[in-house]
Amino acid sequence: MPVRRLKKTSAHLEITAFINLIVVLVPFLLSVAVFTHLAVIDLSLPAQSNEAVEKLDPNKLLKLEVVIRPESIEVGDRIGGLIQRIPNLATGADLKTLSALLQQIKLKYPDATESTVMAEPNTSYDTLVQVMDAVRAGHQVQGARVVSTDYFPNISIGDAPIRRQ
Repeated sequence: MPVRRLKKTSAHLEITAFINLIVVLVPFLLSVAVFTHLAVIDLSLPAQSNEAVEKLDPNKLLKLEVVIRPESIEVGDRIGGLIQRIPNLATGADLKTLSALLQQIKLKYPDATESTVMAEPNTSYDTLVQVMDAVRAGHQVQGARVVSTDYFPNISIGDAPIRRQ
């Protein structure tokens, strides 16, 4: 008795749906990647230095430090000491006074671009970001218009020093 065999046809691979998915997915992922890249702020940790005395460079006379405490914001110079202590308002940090002070400091030291923002461990993330934004840039009135200017855009972050009792 002869054996009947079914003739099998080779299966064709249907990739049209996959190509449609790739055509839509690739531009979407590329566009999202560009927007997330624009939202990143480059920060660096302060360098650890064992030098006893640094030579004073006229371009780097200011070593600005902003320390966020629970009751105030302390603006100081690493070499010269405390410049001003800004007490917090009932609603939080007094960012307007901080911005005005930083504007005055920037007028005295126009070439300075580096600063260090130090926060205590219990500082909220929102407060840290708001202070960093105030240190980084601000608004100045020039003539009849308001101009956005950079104060100290190169920000290093770290832990606040422990206060002596």
